[in-house]
Amino acid sequence: MFVSMNWIRDFVDLDGQDIEALIHRFTLSTAEVEGIEYKGRDIENVVVGEILTCEPHPDSDHLHVLTVDGGDAVYDVVCGAPNARAGIKTAFAKVGGRVGQMKIGSAKLRGVVSNGMCCSEKEIGISDDHSGIMELDPSLKNGTDIKDIFPIEDIVFEVDNKSLTNRPDLWGHYGMAREFAALTGQKFKELPVMENDYSGNDEVAVEIKNTDLCFRYTSVRIENITKKESLMQMKIRLYYCGTRAINLLADLTNYLMLELGQPMHAFDGKKIGKIVVDTPNSEFKFTTLDGQERDITTDTLMIYDNETPVAIAGIMGGLDSEITDNTDTLVLESANFDGVSVRKSASRLALRTDASARYEKTLDPEMTLLAVKRFMKLLFDVDKDAKIVSRITDVYVKKYPEVTVDFDKAFIDRYTGIDISVDRIKDTLISLGFETSNNGESFTVKVPSFRATKDVSMKADIVEEITRIYGYDNFEIKTTLSPLLPAKTSLLRKEENMIKDILVKAYAMNEIHTRVWQNPDELRDLGLKVTDNVRILGSAEDQGILRASMMQSFLPVISKNKNYKPSFGIFEIGRCVHGTKEDGTADEVRTLGIALYSKTESEKQLYFKAVELINTLIGQLKHAGVSYKKIETSYEWQHPKNTSEISVDGTKIGVINTVHPTTLLKIAKNASVVMIELLMDELLKIPHHDLQFNEPSKFPGIDYDLSLLINEGVRFENIEDCWKKEKILELKDVSVIDIYDKDSIRSVTLRFRFELDDRTLTSEEVQADIDRILSNLRKVNVELKL
Repeated sequence: MFVSMNWIRDFVDLDGQDIEALIHRFTLSTAEVEGIEYKGRDIENVVVGEILTCEPHPDSDHLHVLTVDGGDAVYDVVCGAPNARAGIKTAFAKVGGRVGQMKIGSAKLRGVVSNGMCCSEKEIGISDDHSGIMELDPSLKNGTDIKDIFPIEDIVFEVDNKSLTNRPDLWGHYGMAREFAALTGQKFKELPVMENDYSGNDEVAVEIKNTDLCFRYTSVRIENITKKESLMQMKIRLYYCGTRAINLLADLTNYLMLELGQPMHAFDGKKIGKIVVDTPNSEFKFTTLDGQERDITTDTLMIYDNETPVAIAGIMGGLDSEITDNTDTLVLESANFDGVSVRKSASRLALRTDASARYEKTLDPEMTLLAVKRFMKLLFDVDKDAKIVSRITDVYVKKYPEVTVDFDKAFIDRYTGIDISVDRIKDTLISLGFETSNNGESFTVKVPSFRATKDVSMKADIVEEITRIYGYDNFEIKTTLSPLLPAKTSLLRKEENMIKDILVKAYAMNEIHTRVWQNPDELRDLGLKVTDNVRILGSAEDQGILRASMMQSFLPVISKNKNYKPSFGIFEIGRCVHGTKEDGTADEVRTLGIALYSKTESEKQLYFKAVELINTLIGQLKHAGVSYKKIETSYEWQHPKNTSEISVDGTKIGVINTVHPTTLLKIAKNASVVMIELLMDELLKIPHHDLQFNEPSKFPGIDYDLSLLINEGVRFENIEDCWKKEKILELKDVSVIDIYDKDSIRSVTLRFRFELDDRTLTSEEVQADIDRILSNLRKVNVELKL
């Protein structure tokens, strides 16, 4: 947002102030200033010149040879402007003068010497109009410096819009001027307005049907408008603040928006009967002022003339009711709309305007009537013949509640660490528009409406107001004397950190952070559909649907990073949403997502690496064993045969799976991907198992290897149960030493470790144990490989 200091001076006396230093104070106290421009300083020795004669150039079909009275002499000038003619007065740059970066000198053009230059508004730097030279008021005295006539010199600074998000009152020069008045201690001047002198009964009919989205609508009808062009002062201010001058009525609405921060719209009064504010019952097409046809949905707030749509509320008017140079009657709109609704509509239509940018910030409804009165004042200053032909219609359906804050000086002193006097506290708040009363050191403050919509609501906000005007740079730097205690770490945080340490230090994995919603474009690239789930309010189509699985975020990440390393692992502790709870809120589930990718390892190798990772993780965290059980798939990217449930002590804590071949082909050829999801809340609820320490036996043990043929459908837990249920005390350990899976033959070689603490086992004792185990194995369809 661009701010003109000339404009600010309309409302606060800044004579004698160091403007650059004041703008710096504004940065420290209010909002970040991104840059300062010094307008008009590059314009020198440009005066009012009267064209006495205008003759065609003897050697050109478009140039003219002029004689120009510059006040002190008559000059010969060559000019190519199409509107150059005898009798008009224009901006004349003398030899030795400066226009922008151009130094004016005497020059020969097509054989004729030109001593000076007649200037356009663009060359002076006060507009983009380069269609011809300026035409000035004939009553102006020749030789008068152009800067004495128009406010060309100005200091304009740009404010970062992001720093104004919570300050809707600062989206206009009037609110900015209040800040400068508070910073300087100068009086803040009242805004000159005009009261309506119409005494009849006519009024603009206004009906607000959707009172949830339109809070206030103020309107008036004005006729017999004869002036079409704005005053040069207004045009210059609009241009310096980034807005193009159009015509008087359009310029006035833009001027008021930049002055008060209140967007306004002027309808052609001959095309408006009754104003109706509502959302449509069905979708339709609507052509806006920019000539574009827009798709209007049923949740877009519209302005109607009875039943005919004439504007998108808070965003842009319609082409059919626009103001033109021939308009002599207007119906003025000054309204307050729901900021969220305007933002959603602007995003949906891809039509963000200066008006919508302000409405999004939750404007003060009290501003609408003031803006109408200010509009009338500015219009009648230019066009004395204009006539107000209606009462001011003011339909006010929703008022924000008044906000009152009580505090005492001790609270301010405690927060700031400094002693700010009672008088200074009171004067500061009053200068910012707060109604303030005090009883000794106790204060009661009524927050002004322009700060109560979303900004100031509690005592801490009042502290900020006082201290920022006092000046943060005026605070004495002190070292605080307070105990420095280590932050307490909860058990949940401790275990999360332990998980991250294991994954990073033991498995060299990379932690990532992904968004909680699904990206439909990225999923479609992998041939996957967006899973229906809870949707973010205001999102369009398939956008903003929250993920139900971490893998909906991980699969695109793997695809994007596949070419950077042949093998890598990623993990994240994030949130997934599994529908909604009974109270209607999202059922958020903290989930640990892990993905392994490799071009060098087979799918089987990577799968067993993932199993080892899970066993290590649970073993380190809970000192417990893990069991796996094949389950049906829940998502299209899960492999139909290699998807298993992960359980600890009978509690399901997650899923491990390889990727469906169709999805894997979309990611990379000749690559393997294994994915793990662990439910963090379920995992952390599992109690820690106590570690048991056994003294190593002094007697030698016996190792016994069995190679077993595994039939289809047999899982390791089925085999494991064959020796566990025998409760063989001397069996200390069972480990897998080899797996064979080829040519329809599947076998596994197990090593059984037998030993006793008090004596050496005999081979007969061990063989008896093995026989019992083999008997049990045959019952589950597992045979000894011979």
